[in-house]
Formats: sequence, C-alpha cells, structure tokens
Amino acid sequence: MLKAKGIHKYYGDLHVLKGVDVEIASGEIVSIVGASGAGKSTLLHILGTLDNADQGDVSVGDKLLTRLKGDQLAMYRNLEIGFIFQFHNLLPEFTAEENIIIPGLIAKKEEVQLKAKAKELAKLLGIEDRLEHKPAELSGGEQQRVAVARALINNPKIIFADEPSGNLDTQSAESLHELFFTLRDQFGQSFVIVTHNRQLAQMADRMLTMQDGLIVSE
Repeated sequence: MLKAKGIHKYYGDLHVLKGVDVEIASGEIVSIVGASGAGKSTLLHILGTLDNADQGDVSVGDKLLTRLKGDQLAMYRNLEIGFIFQFHNLLPEFTAEENIIIPGLIAKKEEVQLKAKAKELAKLLGIEDRLEHKPAELSGGEQQRVAVARALINNPKIIFADEPSGNLDTQSAESLHELFFTLRDQFGQSFVIVTHNRQLAQMADRMLTMQDGLIVSE
C-alpha cells in the first residue's frame, strides 16, 4: 500500500537518510528500531508527509505523495493519515471528546456524526466515561488513548506512531501495545511504529532495524 523509494534526507552537511526503500502492506503492523540518531523518526515523518525528502518518492497506492503541495497535501494528511506521538499533544483547554473530533472538524464533517464516532472509539479504548474530562484530569495512559482516538477519527488508511508508549508505565504500555493489534484487526489500518520498546517491536508483523540512515535488516 505505502511505498518509499530512494529516500535521502540532509540536515546541512549531515546525511541522515541514505537511500531508504520500504514498503508497508495494507493492514500490516511494522516496527522500526535502531539506536538514537539512526534516522527512525526522520523516516517516519517523511513517510507521514510531515517532512520532505531531499531525494526519493513516497506513494500510497497510485498517489504520489511527494507531488502533493499546500492545501492538497494538508487535506490528504488529515483524511488518510493518523499520528500518535510520545507526547500526546492534546489541547489542554478542550475536553477529551473535543480533542478527539478536531481532525474531523478540520475535514468539515458533521459534528453530530463526529461525536457519535468519538463515543464509539472511546468505548473501544476504554475511556468512554472520560470524554468530558480535560487532559489535566486524565492519567498518562488515558491521555494517550485519547490521542489514539483522535488519530482514528477520520478512518485513515495508515497510522504512524513515534515512541507511542515512551512516557507510559509498564502496564499502560503493554495495554497500548495490545490495543494497536485490536485496532488493526477491527479497522484494517496499517501501523508504522518507531519504538525503543523491544517487546512492542517484536510483536509487530515485521521489525525493521535502522543503522546510520539505512534499513539494515528485517
């Protein structure tokens, strides 16, 4: 489904990605591991269109993402891609429900339908009784589940997760890891997960190891 070919990225004189090729199948969970500085997050951000490659192409199906610009790219990212980060980036002044539906509002979907979808996701994620709470009133694990629901609200084709359990305690991390597989089985999305958590990495369908800007094993 997703294909990246010959991805190079430079930051000044630093050659961060050195010709990376990767393919992600529909409904596949792929983990990316490697030492700090190997290029994992940079690759994730390029695959997710948050950053641009200096050379190479990223495509999903027959759509060449590296040719999308401006509003066209923003719309594609909003509708077709979900993001989960280590720091969940919830807006503190809004409730959990309001945070979840923001991508849907940006996509100009009906608020009533979005709230119904948010309740459905919250029930699946075990936070249905926390929707009216603001982030400061939620535990770290609950905040991350709100971020997961937000990533899913527009039914994206692929979810990119950058150290999603990095700030969670062991029990919450294990629960989140199991959740990704439940979500994949229920909704059929692909997941690409950058992680230092070896247990999560080994649970994936495939584990890609990066070293010095290249994928060296899978």
